[in-house]
Amino acid sequence: MESLSHQTIPDSTLYVIGTPIGNMGDISLRALHILGLVDAVACEDTRVTRNLLSFYGLSKELISAHQHNEREIAAKLVDRLRNGDRIALVSDAGTPAVSDPGAKIVDTVRQSGLNVIPIPGPSAAITALSASGFLDKHFLFVGFLPTRAVQRREFLLNLKNVNATLVIYEAPHRIRETLKTLADVFEPSRQILIAREITKLFEEIHRCPLFESTAWLEQNPDHQKGEFVLLVEGTTTSAQTDLQAQHVLSVLLEELPVSSAASLAARITGIKKKKLYEMALQLKDSES
Repeated sequence: MESLSHQTIPDSTLYVIGTPIGNMGDISLRALHILGLVDAVACEDTRVTRNLLSFYGLSKELISAHQHNEREIAAKLVDRLRNGDRIALVSDAGTPAVSDPGAKIVDTVRQSGLNVIPIPGPSAAITALSASGFLDKHFLFVGFLPTRAVQRREFLLNLKNVNATLVIYEAPHRIRETLKTLADVFEPSRQILIAREITKLFEEIHRCPLFESTAWLEQNPDHQKGEFVLLVEGTTTSAQTDLQAQHVLSVLLEELPVSSAASLAARITGIKKKKLYEMALQLKDSES
């Protein structure tokens, strides 16, 4: 294996570096090597990054690069890169540009024809997925949901039939309402993984059906603290079939009584009449 000292570290390059999401021991040897060689570090919060560098005995020029000044800073970074500097880009925790600032800087640097090299590191999404045990072949990174209740519900309704694990980030002050909305929008039996404070001292990872999630949250005040990653199991074929059957039934029930609607829906969908009859009764009850 080629040693770190023999690694090619070109100048005029932006190095996008993943940093620890909680446990300082999770930074890679390659990340430390690059951080030791760059001319400056563009970072989300200079205080956080200064502490990180100090922990490993490093001291670098820090450039504040947050969501409110990305375009302005990007232009300045391009000038420095053109002059031959090596610049590292980091966020407060995890990988830049993934629900964190950085994408606009990377885009500007690339549009300028300059080099961008990613240095892999921690990711809360991938960390949670690896511990979930979910068997979905795909996952969809959602990130943070809309903050307003109506928009959040509409957003989740559009994801209801996605056949992939949904990866959602959430803050502690919204976790209760988000879990309630998830349990309301999705099938209650769907599995959810609640991961809080990943890699930190009070890390907790809990998996349960959606209908049990709010009860778990309320069991202990500590369950509501910290930053959250929520994984929602993707819809199954049977769930999709049920949704299609519900749509057929809802249309038929506008013109037919329950028994007749269930009989005709059974002929259309191939689902047993008894199950459809029960579904039709539930639809009628929800309307009244």
